[in-house]
Amino acid sequence: MTERTLLIENLKPIDVFGPNDQLIKFISGYFPSLKIVARGNQVKMIGTPEDIDVFEEKFGEIIEHIARFKTISDNDLIYLLEDSRLAPAMPAAPQSDPIIIHGQNGLIIKARTPNQRLMCEKIKSHDMLFAVGPAGSGKTYTAVALAVKALKNREVKKIVLTRPAVEAGENLGFLPGDLKDKLDPYLQPLYDALRDMIPPEKLRNHLETGIIQIAPLAFMRGRTLENAFVILDEAQNTTTMQMKMFLTRMGMSAKFVITGDISQIDLPRNQPSGLVQVLKILNDTQGIAIVTLTGTDIVRNPIVGRVLQAYESQLSGEQ
Repeated sequence: MTERTLLIENLKPIDVFGPNDQLIKFISGYFPSLKIVARGNQVKMIGTPEDIDVFEEKFGEIIEHIARFKTISDNDLIYLLEDSRLAPAMPAAPQSDPIIIHGQNGLIIKARTPNQRLMCEKIKSHDMLFAVGPAGSGKTYTAVALAVKALKNREVKKIVLTRPAVEAGENLGFLPGDLKDKLDPYLQPLYDALRDMIPPEKLRNHLETGIIQIAPLAFMRGRTLENAFVILDEAQNTTTMQMKMFLTRMGMSAKFVITGDISQIDLPRNQPSGLVQVLKILNDTQGIAIVTLTGTDIVRNPIVGRVLQAYESQLSGEQ
């Protein structure tokens, strides 16, 4: 075993380690074979020389980012930490430029995993894309980034984002406010993604003028969506008729992306999921691509992947 010490210079230790060392603890989660101790303005590493070299390289990139932008977001931290030497083996995917767009405050929005890069490749050659995978695998965030990129590049004239308003254990009718107030919580993840990618004033203007539209799935009935990048999120909670209705809204010069997690269906037990059905119906249909994301694509806190793995192990054992 080798012991090595890094000295933090020109930065406050709290900016690098985080309050109560939360940041350095998060980073340490990517290096389970190393013992990492932060004290004062020093970081001590104990482990194999190879593991220490990788840590020093990634930690140096993190320090450089903090010195440049004075802060670091969770997304950028994960982006800088992810590396083929750290992550589990994942299927090969086209090696295109992983950066999709540059977001707010220096945020780099990129396809971080092979399956996310595959989404970026497939949407170029297909007008309809299904992206199916677990929570945290980046399917919705990547889809929104692709939509914003298409709008910025004038490939489409508007973005339409929609979700089915299905009650996941709560009663919608008892929520306070008018219809918009009741439905906005279901659409909040879409607003959050857009705020990362578009300046606040421009986003407000796009929402007011209808260049960006966010609405429940029921509001799509009767429309023909042309020259638009359209995303149906949480599609596992659509019924058969809702899914058919949505897919037939596609007009000319449109891109449709449908995202969902078939392990988190909130429909009544006797109601089949429109997403599960359509994946079978449209498999191998020309012009339609299906990308399946897995636990190896999860880009949230590493604990999320462990949680999902534990659930899968437990549930498979009970069957």
